[in-house]
Amino acid sequence: MKIYDVVILGAGASGLMCGVHLNKNLKVVMVDTNQKVAQKLKISGGGKCNITNVEVSERNFDGEGKFVSGILKQFSKDDLLGFLNQNHIKPVLRKNRYYFCKNSSDEIIDLLKKKSRHVDLRLNSAVVSVKKTDDIFEIQTSKGLIRAKKVVVATGGKSFKNLGASEIGLKIAKDFGLKVKEFTPALVGFTLQKDQFWMKELSGLSCEVEIKVEDKILKEEMLFAHRGISGPAVLSASLYWKKGNLSIDFLPQKNILELIKGSKKLLSSVIPLPKRLSKAILKALDVEDVECKKVTQEMKEKLKFIHDYKFAPAGNFGFTKAEVSRGGVVSDELDLKTLEAWHVEGLYFIGEVVDVTGELGGYNFQWAFSSGVVCARVINHSTKKVE
Repeated sequence: MKIYDVVILGAGASGLMCGVHLNKNLKVVMVDTNQKVAQKLKISGGGKCNITNVEVSERNFDGEGKFVSGILKQFSKDDLLGFLNQNHIKPVLRKNRYYFCKNSSDEIIDLLKKKSRHVDLRLNSAVVSVKKTDDIFEIQTSKGLIRAKKVVVATGGKSFKNLGASEIGLKIAKDFGLKVKEFTPALVGFTLQKDQFWMKELSGLSCEVEIKVEDKILKEEMLFAHRGISGPAVLSASLYWKKGNLSIDFLPQKNILELIKGSKKLLSSVIPLPKRLSKAILKALDVEDVECKKVTQEMKEKLKFIHDYKFAPAGNFGFTKAEVSRGGVVSDELDLKTLEAWHVEGLYFIGEVVDVTGELGGYNFQWAFSSGVVCARVINHSTKKVE
Protein backbone atom coordinates (compact mmCIF):
# COMPACT_ATOMS: atom_id res chain seq x y z
CA MET A 1 0.00 0.00 0.00
CA LYS A 2 1.18 3.53 -0.82
CA ILE A 3 2.65 5.43 2.09
CA TYR A 4 2.25 9.21 2.00
CA ASP A 5 4.76 11.55 3.51
CA VAL A 6 1.97 13.68 4.95
CA VAL A 7 -1.79 13.36 5.36
CA ILE A 8 -3.71 16.55 6.14
CA LEU A 9 -7.04 15.95 7.83
CA GLY A 10 -9.29 18.84 6.84
CA ALA A 11 -9.41 21.00 3.72
CA GLY A 12 -10.25 24.28 5.38
CA ALA A 13 -8.15 27.42 5.77
CA SER A 14 -5.37 25.89 7.87
CA GLY A 15 -5.21 22.57 6.00
CA LEU A 16 -5.10 24.20 2.59
CA MET A 17 -2.48 26.73 3.64
CA CYS A 18 -0.37 23.92 5.01
CA GLY A 19 -0.74 21.99 1.75
CA VAL A 20 0.21 25.04 -0.30
CA HIS A 21 3.48 25.46 1.59
CA LEU A 22 4.56 21.82 1.70
CA ASN A 23 7.38 20.93 -0.67
CA LYS A 24 6.09 19.64 -3.98
CA ASN A 25 8.38 16.62 -3.91
CA LEU A 26 6.49 15.26 -0.89
CA LYS A 27 3.63 12.80 -1.29
CA VAL A 28 0.72 14.59 0.34
CA VAL A 29 -2.97 13.73 0.62
CA MET A 30 -5.76 15.89 2.06
CA VAL A 31 -8.95 14.39 3.45
CA ASP A 32 -12.24 16.22 4.00
CA THR A 33 -15.86 15.28 4.63
CA ASN A 34 -17.22 17.88 2.20
CA GLN A 35 -17.66 17.68 -1.56
CA LYS A 36 -15.60 20.84 -1.99
CA VAL A 37 -12.68 22.41 -0.13
CA ALA A 38 -12.78 25.58 1.99
CA GLN A 39 -16.48 25.59 2.71
CA LYS A 40 -16.18 27.83 5.77
CA LEU A 41 -13.97 30.27 3.89
CA LYS A 42 -16.62 30.33 1.18
CA ILE A 43 -19.44 31.62 3.38
CA SER A 44 -17.53 33.78 5.85
CA GLY A 45 -17.82 37.54 5.89
CA GLY A 46 -20.97 37.53 3.80
CA GLY A 47 -19.13 35.59 1.10
CA LYS A 48 -16.19 38.01 1.05
CA CYS A 49 -14.09 36.45 3.83
CA ASN A 50 -12.57 38.67 6.54
CA ILE A 51 -9.00 37.44 6.04
CA THR A 52 -7.13 39.31 8.75
CA ASN A 53 -6.96 42.58 10.68
CA VAL A 54 -4.82 45.71 10.74
CA GLU A 55 -3.81 45.01 14.34
CA VAL A 56 -2.96 41.40 15.17
CA SER A 57 -1.32 40.24 18.40
CA GLU A 58 -1.75 37.57 21.05
CA ARG A 59 -4.01 40.04 22.90
CA ASN A 60 -6.72 39.39 20.30
CA PHE A 61 -6.91 35.71 21.17
CA ASP A 62 -8.21 33.52 23.94
CA GLY A 63 -5.22 31.23 24.28
CA GLU A 64 -1.79 30.94 25.87
CA GLY A 65 -0.11 34.21 24.94
CA LYS A 66 3.44 32.96 24.41
CA PHE A 67 2.20 30.10 22.26
CA VAL A 68 0.03 32.35 20.06
CA SER A 69 2.72 35.01 19.77
CA GLY A 70 5.33 32.48 18.73
CA ILE A 71 3.26 31.21 15.82
CA LEU A 72 2.14 34.68 14.68
CA LYS A 73 5.73 35.91 14.63
CA GLN A 74 6.72 33.10 12.27
CA PHE A 75 3.99 34.02 9.79
CA SER A 76 2.53 37.42 10.57
CA LYS A 77 -0.30 39.50 9.21
CA ASP A 78 2.20 41.29 6.98
CA ASP A 79 3.52 37.94 5.74
CA LEU A 80 -0.02 36.88 4.88
CA LEU A 81 -0.75 40.10 3.00
CA GLY A 82 2.58 39.77 1.21
CA PHE A 83 1.72 36.21 0.16
CA LEU A 84 -1.64 37.36 -1.19
CA ASN A 85 -0.23 40.38 -3.01
CA GLN A 86 2.50 38.25 -4.54
CA ASN A 87 -0.27 36.09 -5.94
CA HIS A 88 -2.26 39.07 -7.27
CA ILE A 89 -4.86 39.23 -4.51
CA LYS A 90 -5.20 42.66 -2.98
CA PRO A 91 -7.59 42.62 -0.01
CA VAL A 92 -9.67 45.73 0.65
CA LEU A 93 -9.81 47.46 4.01
CA ARG A 94 -13.14 48.04 5.76
CA LYS A 95 -13.66 50.34 8.75
CA ASN A 96 -9.89 50.92 8.67
CA ARG A 97 -9.51 47.57 10.44
CA TYR A 98 -10.73 44.55 8.52
CA TYR A 99 -9.15 43.01 5.42
CA PHE A 100 -11.69 41.37 3.08
CA CYS A 101 -11.50 39.83 -0.36
CA LYS A 102 -12.40 42.55 -2.84
CA ASN A 103 -15.16 40.70 -4.68
CA SER A 104 -15.59 37.22 -3.31
CA SER A 105 -14.01 34.65 -1.02
CA ASP A 106 -13.51 32.61 -4.20
CA GLU A 107 -10.44 34.77 -4.83
CA ILE A 108 -8.50 33.27 -1.95
CA ILE A 109 -10.09 29.83 -2.34
CA ASP A 110 -9.07 29.65 -6.00
CA LEU A 111 -5.53 30.67 -5.06
CA LEU A 112 -5.25 27.99 -2.39
CA LYS A 113 -6.65 25.35 -4.73
CA LYS A 114 -4.30 26.36 -7.54
CA LYS A 115 -1.19 26.32 -5.35
CA SER A 116 -2.06 23.00 -3.75
CA ARG A 117 -2.58 21.04 -6.97
CA HIS A 118 0.32 18.80 -6.02
CA VAL A 119 -1.76 17.51 -3.09
CA ASP A 120 -4.02 14.49 -3.63
CA LEU A 121 -7.60 15.17 -2.56
CA ARG A 122 -9.92 12.70 -0.87
CA LEU A 123 -13.24 14.51 -0.56
CA ASN A 124 -16.51 13.10 0.81
CA SER A 125 -14.31 11.08 3.16
CA ALA A 126 -14.96 11.17 6.90
CA VAL A 127 -12.08 10.38 9.23
CA VAL A 128 -12.98 7.54 11.57
CA SER A 129 -9.78 6.98 13.53
CA VAL A 130 -6.02 7.47 13.55
CA LYS A 131 -3.48 5.13 15.08
CA LYS A 132 0.26 4.69 14.82
CA THR A 133 2.07 1.41 14.22
CA ASP A 134 5.84 1.67 14.49
CA ASP A 135 6.66 4.82 12.49
CA ILE A 136 3.57 4.85 10.27
CA PHE A 137 0.17 6.38 10.94
CA GLU A 138 -2.91 4.52 9.78
CA ILE A 139 -5.89 6.75 9.07
CA GLN A 140 -9.19 4.94 8.74
CA THR A 141 -11.69 6.90 6.64
CA SER A 142 -15.19 6.18 5.40
CA LYS A 143 -13.58 5.36 2.06
CA GLY A 144 -10.71 3.20 3.14
CA LEU A 145 -7.33 3.23 4.85
CA ILE A 146 -4.58 5.81 4.31
CA ARG A 147 -1.02 5.32 5.56
CA ALA A 148 1.38 8.20 6.15
CA LYS A 149 4.52 9.11 8.00
CA LYS A 150 3.12 12.39 9.34
CA VAL A 151 -0.41 13.53 10.19
CA VAL A 152 -1.60 17.13 10.29
CA VAL A 153 -4.92 17.47 12.10
CA ALA A 154 -6.75 20.49 10.66
CA THR A 155 -10.28 19.31 11.34
CA GLY A 156 -11.59 22.56 12.83
CA GLY A 157 -14.16 22.94 15.58
CA LYS A 158 -17.76 21.98 16.25
CA SER A 159 -19.62 24.99 14.81
CA PHE A 160 -21.15 24.82 11.31
CA LYS A 161 -22.22 21.20 11.54
CA ASN A 162 -23.88 21.59 8.13
CA LEU A 163 -20.38 22.08 6.71
CA GLY A 164 -19.12 18.84 8.18
CA ALA A 165 -17.88 20.19 11.52
CA SER A 166 -17.26 17.52 14.13
CA GLU A 167 -15.19 16.68 17.19
CA ILE A 168 -13.00 14.14 15.37
CA GLY A 169 -9.89 16.26 16.01
CA LEU A 170 -10.43 16.05 19.76
CA LYS A 171 -11.06 12.31 19.49
CA ILE A 172 -7.76 11.84 17.66
CA ALA A 173 -5.93 13.87 20.31
CA LYS A 174 -7.51 11.93 23.17
CA ASP A 175 -6.78 8.61 21.48
CA PHE A 176 -3.09 9.57 21.61
CA GLY A 177 -3.34 10.64 25.25
CA LEU A 178 -3.30 14.41 24.66
CA LYS A 179 -5.23 16.75 26.95
CA VAL A 180 -8.04 18.71 25.37
CA LYS A 181 -10.63 21.31 26.33
CA GLU A 182 -14.04 20.31 25.09
CA PHE A 183 -15.48 22.65 22.46
CA THR A 184 -17.91 25.37 23.53
CA PRO A 185 -19.64 27.95 21.30
CA ALA A 186 -17.70 31.19 20.71
CA LEU A 187 -18.25 34.36 18.72
CA VAL A 188 -21.94 33.90 19.43
CA GLY A 189 -24.86 36.00 20.68
CA PHE A 190 -26.00 36.10 24.31
CA THR A 191 -29.36 35.04 25.66
CA LEU A 192 -30.75 37.18 28.46
CA GLN A 193 -32.04 36.96 32.01
CA LYS A 194 -35.60 38.12 32.65
CA ASP A 195 -34.42 41.55 33.86
CA GLN A 196 -32.92 42.21 30.43
CA PHE A 197 -35.89 41.05 28.34
CA TRP A 198 -36.47 44.72 27.45
CA MET A 199 -33.62 44.32 24.98
CA LYS A 200 -35.56 41.67 23.03
CA GLU A 201 -38.27 44.24 22.29
CA LEU A 202 -35.68 46.27 20.35
CA SER A 203 -35.00 43.48 17.84
CA GLY A 204 -33.44 44.89 14.68
CA LEU A 205 -31.90 48.00 16.27
CA SER A 206 -28.16 48.42 16.62
CA CYS A 207 -25.76 50.90 18.19
CA GLU A 208 -22.06 51.37 18.88
CA VAL A 209 -21.18 50.23 22.41
CA GLU A 210 -18.23 49.41 24.59
CA ILE A 211 -18.42 46.07 26.38
CA LYS A 212 -16.19 45.25 29.32
CA VAL A 213 -15.71 41.58 30.10
CA GLU A 214 -12.94 40.16 32.26
CA ASP A 215 -9.94 42.41 31.48
CA LYS A 216 -11.08 43.12 27.91
CA ILE A 217 -12.76 46.21 26.47
CA LEU A 218 -14.48 45.65 23.12
CA LYS A 219 -15.81 48.61 21.17
CA GLU A 220 -17.98 47.82 18.16
CA GLU A 221 -21.58 47.50 17.08
CA MET A 222 -24.19 45.67 19.17
CA LEU A 223 -27.34 44.26 17.60
CA PHE A 224 -30.57 43.66 19.46
CA ALA A 225 -32.04 40.33 18.39
CA HIS A 226 -35.19 38.34 19.04
CA ARG A 227 -33.27 35.81 21.13
CA GLY A 228 -31.06 38.33 22.93
CA ILE A 229 -28.11 40.46 21.82
CA SER A 230 -25.60 39.93 19.06
CA GLY A 231 -23.41 41.97 16.70
CA PRO A 232 -19.61 42.29 16.52
CA ALA A 233 -19.06 43.65 20.05
CA VAL A 234 -21.15 40.90 21.61
CA LEU A 235 -19.61 38.14 19.52
CA SER A 236 -16.11 39.11 20.58
CA ALA A 237 -17.24 39.52 24.20
CA SER A 238 -18.60 35.97 24.12
CA LEU A 239 -15.06 34.74 23.60
CA TYR A 240 -14.01 35.94 27.04
CA TRP A 241 -17.22 35.64 29.06
CA LYS A 242 -17.45 32.51 31.18
CA LYS A 243 -19.99 33.50 33.84
CA GLY A 244 -20.98 36.49 35.96
CA ASN A 245 -21.43 40.11 34.96
CA LEU A 246 -20.27 42.05 31.96
CA SER A 247 -20.77 45.79 31.47
CA ILE A 248 -22.10 47.79 28.53
CA ASP A 249 -21.39 51.46 27.89
CA PHE A 250 -24.17 52.59 25.56
CA LEU A 251 -22.52 55.97 24.99
CA PRO A 252 -18.77 55.39 24.67
CA GLN A 253 -16.68 58.57 24.35
CA LYS A 254 -19.64 60.66 25.61
CA ASN A 255 -20.79 61.77 29.04
CA ILE A 256 -24.51 61.57 29.75
CA LEU A 257 -24.38 64.26 32.42
CA GLU A 258 -22.64 66.67 30.03
CA LEU A 259 -25.21 65.92 27.32
CA ILE A 260 -28.18 66.85 29.51
CA LYS A 261 -26.59 69.91 31.09
CA GLY A 262 -28.59 73.05 30.31
CA SER A 263 -30.94 71.32 27.85
CA LYS A 264 -34.69 71.92 27.82
CA LYS A 265 -35.39 68.79 25.77
CA LEU A 266 -36.66 65.46 27.03
CA LEU A 267 -34.00 63.02 28.17
CA SER A 268 -34.87 60.58 25.37
CA SER A 269 -34.31 63.34 22.80
CA VAL A 270 -30.91 64.34 24.16
CA ILE A 271 -29.50 60.81 24.35
CA PRO A 272 -27.84 60.28 20.92
CA LEU A 273 -29.38 56.86 20.29
CA PRO A 274 -32.44 55.68 18.37
CA LYS A 275 -35.50 57.02 20.23
CA ARG A 276 -36.86 53.53 20.93
CA LEU A 277 -33.56 52.56 22.48
CA SER A 278 -33.26 55.77 24.52
CA LYS A 279 -36.73 55.29 25.99
CA ALA A 280 -36.08 51.61 26.71
CA ILE A 281 -32.80 52.35 28.52
CA LEU A 282 -34.44 55.03 30.65
CA LYS A 283 -37.18 52.58 31.60
CA ALA A 284 -34.62 49.89 32.41
CA LEU A 285 -32.78 52.35 34.66
CA ASP A 286 -36.06 53.43 36.27
CA VAL A 287 -35.58 57.03 35.12
CA GLU A 288 -38.61 59.06 34.04
CA ASP A 289 -38.38 60.65 30.59
CA VAL A 290 -38.58 64.26 31.73
CA GLU A 291 -37.08 67.55 30.57
CA CYS A 292 -33.38 67.62 31.33
CA LYS A 293 -33.76 70.65 33.61
CA LYS A 294 -36.05 68.56 35.84
CA VAL A 295 -33.52 65.79 36.37
CA THR A 296 -32.82 65.29 40.07
CA GLN A 297 -29.54 64.23 41.65
CA GLU A 298 -30.99 60.78 42.29
CA MET A 299 -31.90 60.49 38.60
CA LYS A 300 -28.40 61.59 37.62
CA GLU A 301 -26.90 58.78 39.68
CA LYS A 302 -29.11 56.28 37.85
CA LEU A 303 -28.27 57.82 34.45
CA LYS A 304 -24.59 57.09 35.05
CA PHE A 305 -25.39 53.43 34.51
CA ILE A 306 -25.85 54.19 30.81
CA HIS A 307 -22.04 53.97 30.83
CA ASP A 308 -21.91 50.91 33.07
CA TYR A 309 -24.96 48.71 32.58
CA LYS A 310 -24.03 45.48 34.34
CA PHE A 311 -25.75 42.14 33.87
CA ALA A 312 -25.03 38.46 33.57
CA PRO A 313 -26.11 36.78 30.31
CA ALA A 314 -28.28 33.70 30.71
CA GLY A 315 -26.16 31.84 28.16
CA ASN A 316 -25.51 31.95 24.43
CA PHE A 317 -27.20 31.04 21.15
CA GLY A 318 -25.33 27.73 20.92
CA PHE A 319 -23.29 26.00 18.23
CA THR A 320 -25.91 26.52 15.51
CA LYS A 321 -25.20 30.27 15.64
CA ALA A 322 -21.55 30.22 16.74
CA GLU A 323 -18.92 31.48 14.32
CA VAL A 324 -16.21 29.31 15.90
CA SER A 325 -15.54 26.88 18.73
CA ARG A 326 -13.56 27.73 21.83
CA GLY A 327 -11.42 24.91 23.21
CA GLY A 328 -9.37 22.25 21.49
CA VAL A 329 -6.03 20.54 21.99
CA VAL A 330 -4.35 22.19 24.98
CA SER A 331 -1.36 24.23 23.84
CA ASP A 332 0.88 22.66 26.53
CA GLU A 333 0.65 19.41 24.57
CA LEU A 334 2.25 21.01 21.50
CA ASP A 335 5.70 22.37 20.72
CA LEU A 336 5.13 26.13 20.61
CA LYS A 337 7.48 26.47 17.64
CA THR A 338 6.34 23.54 15.52
CA LEU A 339 2.78 22.58 16.60
CA GLU A 340 3.91 18.96 16.85
CA ALA A 341 2.60 16.90 19.76
CA TRP A 342 5.38 16.61 22.34
CA HIS A 343 4.87 12.91 22.91
CA VAL A 344 3.75 11.73 19.45
CA GLU A 345 6.38 12.25 16.79
CA GLY A 346 4.89 13.24 13.44
CA LEU A 347 1.48 14.32 14.77
CA TYR A 348 0.60 18.01 14.32
CA PHE A 349 -2.44 20.11 15.18
CA ILE A 350 -3.27 23.40 13.44
CA GLY A 351 -6.11 25.89 13.11
CA GLU A 352 -9.30 25.84 15.13
CA VAL A 353 -8.73 22.36 16.60
CA VAL A 354 -6.04 23.94 18.81
CA ASP A 355 -7.11 25.72 22.00
CA VAL A 356 -6.63 29.17 20.46
CA THR A 357 -9.62 31.29 19.49
CA GLY A 358 -9.56 34.81 18.07
CA GLU A 359 -11.92 37.73 18.37
CA LEU A 360 -14.23 38.64 15.52
CA GLY A 361 -12.42 40.44 12.73
CA GLY A 362 -10.25 38.05 10.75
CA TYR A 363 -8.23 36.75 13.68
CA ASN A 364 -9.29 33.13 13.38
CA PHE A 365 -8.37 32.95 9.70
CA GLN A 366 -5.04 34.61 10.50
CA TRP A 367 -4.41 31.92 13.12
CA ALA A 368 -5.43 29.23 10.65
CA PHE A 369 -3.11 30.54 7.94
CA SER A 370 -0.21 31.19 10.32
CA SER A 371 -0.37 27.78 11.99
CA GLY A 372 -0.71 26.07 8.61
CA VAL A 373 2.40 27.74 7.21
CA VAL A 374 4.47 27.13 10.36
CA CYS A 375 3.55 23.45 10.33
CA ALA A 376 4.41 23.09 6.63
CA ARG A 377 7.81 24.73 7.08
CA VAL A 378 8.65 22.40 9.96
CA ILE A 379 7.65 19.35 7.95
CA ASN A 380 9.63 20.54 4.92
CA HIS A 381 12.69 20.86 7.10
CA SER A 382 12.33 17.53 8.88
CA THR A 383 10.75 15.14 6.39
CA LYS A 384 12.74 12.87 4.18
CA LYS A 385 10.80 11.56 1.24
CA VAL A 386 9.31 8.14 1.86
CA GLU A 387 10.24 5.80 -0.91
